Amino acid sequence: MGDSMINPAIEYDYLIKFLALGDSGVGKTTFLYQYTDGQFNPKFISTVGIDFREKRVVYKPKTPLNAKPYRIHLQLWDTAGQERFRSLTTAFFRDAMGFVLMFDLTSEQSFLNVRNWLAQLKVNAYCDDPDVILVGNKADREDARVVSPTRAQELADKYSLPYIETSAFTAQNVKETIELLLEKVMTRMEETIGIITYIRGHTMCRQCIDMMCNQTKCPEDQVSFGLNYTPIDQLPTNYPLLIILYDPSNVNI
Repeated sequence: MGDSMINPAIEYDYLIKFLALGDSGVGKTTFLYQYTDGQFNPKFISTVGIDFREKRVVYKPKTPLNAKPYRIHLQLWDTAGQERFRSLTTAFFRDAMGFVLMFDLTSEQSFLNVRNWLAQLKVNAYCDDPDVILVGNKADREDARVVSPTRAQELADKYSLPYIETSAFTAQNVKETIELLLEKVMTRMEETIGIITYIRGHTMCRQCIDMMCNQTKCPEDQVSFGLNYTPIDQLPTNYPLLIILYDPSNVNI
């Protein structure tokens, strides 16, 4: 990514939103709390609707070797797993750039419901193949495990997902999970940087602008992805291009 994507007036270079999904009680809240605060909260309080935590990190692209680091502001959205909140939580799917899909290694039902969550993602996410990490949580409770590593890996392979076993209690693989998801998201962004540069240098047609705004009309310099409008030169991600399968022939030059 070039320097043109940096705005020195703000404290970070990119705002990245991740969404934690899974049944109630699998450990989404404690997982996110462990990541942001480095602590385990043993008190279980079921999330009502949706909540989020934040953390600033520095991301350095693996290539090229002299690539500059980027300041990332992570918003980690925590969703309620109960069915009665499903319509509320799915409304946030399109605003997320990556997903942590979690099940409880001690709960067979939460593992079986992974397929249901994937079906919800397919319908509500920003594209058909969003970046998802499948997470088997509560790895510290080996004596109560009912989902074997083999079964979990087979499910992950079926849907072409990375699989990681974590423990919010011991912090096992918590940081590594978010880092892997961030790497996948940033790599996808970098692969389409040529398209975002092309858009910035030309005038988009009205149809293209409308599609990027999810059929909502707004000025070209207010094209955004997420809950808040952002000028295109501060756009936290170029994922909208993937949503509309951007075609340069739709650009008025």
